[in-house]
Amino acid sequence: MVTRHPHAPGLRVVRRRRVSLLLHRRSAVVACVLLVLLLVVLAASASVGQTFVPPAQVWRVLRGEPSPYTLVVGELRVPRIALGALVGAALGASGALVQTVTRNPLASPDVIGVGHGAAAATVLALATGTIASPGALPAVSVAGGLGAAALVYVVSWRRGMQTSSFVLTGVGIGVALSAVVQVYLTESELGAAEQVKLWLTGSLSGRGWDQAVPLACVLLLCLPGLVWAGRAMRPLGLDNNTAAGLGVRVGRTQLGLTALGVVLAATATGAAGPIGFVALTAPQLARRLTRTAQLPLLGSALTGAVIVVAADLAARTVMPPLEIPVGALTALVGGPYLLWLLGRSGRS
Repeated sequence: MVTRHPHAPGLRVVRRRRVSLLLHRRSAVVACVLLVLLLVVLAASASVGQTFVPPAQVWRVLRGEPSPYTLVVGELRVPRIALGALVGAALGASGALVQTVTRNPLASPDVIGVGHGAAAATVLALATGTIASPGALPAVSVAGGLGAAALVYVVSWRRGMQTSSFVLTGVGIGVALSAVVQVYLTESELGAAEQVKLWLTGSLSGRGWDQAVPLACVLLLCLPGLVWAGRAMRPLGLDNNTAAGLGVRVGRTQLGLTALGVVLAATATGAAGPIGFVALTAPQLARRLTRTAQLPLLGSALTGAVIVVAADLAARTVMPPLEIPVGALTALVGGPYLLWLLGRSGRS
């Protein structure tokens, strides 16, 4: 049964037996529009490229029917755009979780050292020769991202999570880890340095099901946690005292949301490299679309997926036959947005 919320006209209460959920009408509409937009961008990305593939042929390939474009669509484009959608969704949701915990629109998983930790772990693994094959690099980068975030949390813990010290500690550790990467790039051989530089820009080139399937498995495993996070994020949008007065265990909830966001960001970084500004911009764009007090988790994930897939499509088609790393393109667009956000926060 669906009824109106007595104190909020924009909310609907969905009740089924002993379970009741709050549904924000505008958020639901925005989520549906973003999902349709994502499907459109996915279809365009499968068709457009150096070789144009008619949509009918794309559909034939997806259905498993014989087609002259099976190689182009089925083995090159579809795995790549699937990975891009998964990476974008993971980064968008991760950014919403981290920004909710820190209550800071300028925060992102990169701020708490996830990207820097992943990069430093990858560099050290390549420098010491501890990995047997390139296929192990994603696991190494995930471990590095999780380790860096755990270090930030331990160092910044002072009888509870203080968001200001949490962010500042993350910035400091991130700078130290980036220095490790720069030292390696300066001292290493040209071939190894080029490999690390390509990974650091964030790219979907040459990636496919080997990276998309593990990331999809992580997202499925995190799904129950994301459902819990959607409810837990609402009271954390208030101050700690108010949230505690509502019966929320603030410290434990913040730790759970942070851990979930770090896992999503580290796994996405391991799959495609550090793609910047997606986790920063997607939650804020989703919030402006839904006009909600809290960051919409589903809207942030869908916005992130649209951004990454659209950026990858542009990266493949803007300067043919050259291909721009998708991370460089998102940074090119996200940089001005960050400056605007800083200016707006300063005026406030």
